[in-house]
Amino acid sequence: MQTTILQTNIPNTNPKRGKVRDVYDCQDSLIIVASDRLSAFDVIMQNGIPFKGAVLTQLSKFWFELFGTIVENHYIADDVSKYPAPFNQYPDQLKGRSMRVKKGKVLPIECIIRGYITGSGWKEYQKTQTVCGHKLPAGLRQCDKLPQPIFTPSTKAELGAHDENITIEQCAEIIGKDKADYISSKSVEIFQKASQYAASRGIILADTKFEWGLYQGKLILIDEVLTPDSSRFWPADKYEPGRDQESFDKQFVRNYLEAINFNKSGPGVVLPDDIVQKTSAKYIECYERITGKKFAL
Repeated sequence: MQTTILQTNIPNTNPKRGKVRDVYDCQDSLIIVASDRLSAFDVIMQNGIPFKGAVLTQLSKFWFELFGTIVENHYIADDVSKYPAPFNQYPDQLKGRSMRVKKGKVLPIECIIRGYITGSGWKEYQKTQTVCGHKLPAGLRQCDKLPQPIFTPSTKAELGAHDENITIEQCAEIIGKDKADYISSKSVEIFQKASQYAASRGIILADTKFEWGLYQGKLILIDEVLTPDSSRFWPADKYEPGRDQESFDKQFVRNYLEAINFNKSGPGVVLPDDIVQKTSAKYIECYERITGKKFAL
């Protein structure tokens, strides 16, 4: 079985391809496949990260099942043999990295929950002492824990474009106040419970991104959930505010791209083998530490 798949190709289908995922429409449901493509600074690199797509899928499944009683989600199944034809004939491409999900209408909002001040939030705070309309206490250091998690929504950009941070009021204007209130409160609730769980595994959940959709009139959790692609996970034993933290994600790739002065646009580059292997190992370690299970494709 291939350890790195940049793109799935199921004959006589017409998938929609995102930065990482190939999405197949099965009329009454969708099949979402996480490839091993890697996007950094919203640019897709030329080579992939072995096992990355399988880690994203299996970790999402773990969280969907863990929080299934708190909020409805889109997960149906991941047994390829039970997929509709022709997908059930391609386990070599789909096993371990795909799931069949409910087909809903995606809300055009990225629900970002921040528990620590880092990334773009830290840059904004240094200038204004605010993050996306939230006034924060003075004197915070880089990567300090916030008094409580904050909901900082953004727009959901098309492929090749950048998401834009918006205020809660703008979010309500786009999707309606009731929906905005629900997804903000539920996203914070899930974040808090996931943070407590991660802490029990020696991991800090610094921030994450959730996506929501409408299915049969109900708001449900969709896409990936609490993965190294959508979240910042830090090893708790190495946490030290006032600096960047080690993380279980594509930080090796970001650091490399910064070192070569990558312009964060245009075509991606070919990543060196050592960067690829270190990044793959981090993704697998993240899965194993959170789930307590040995990773297997």
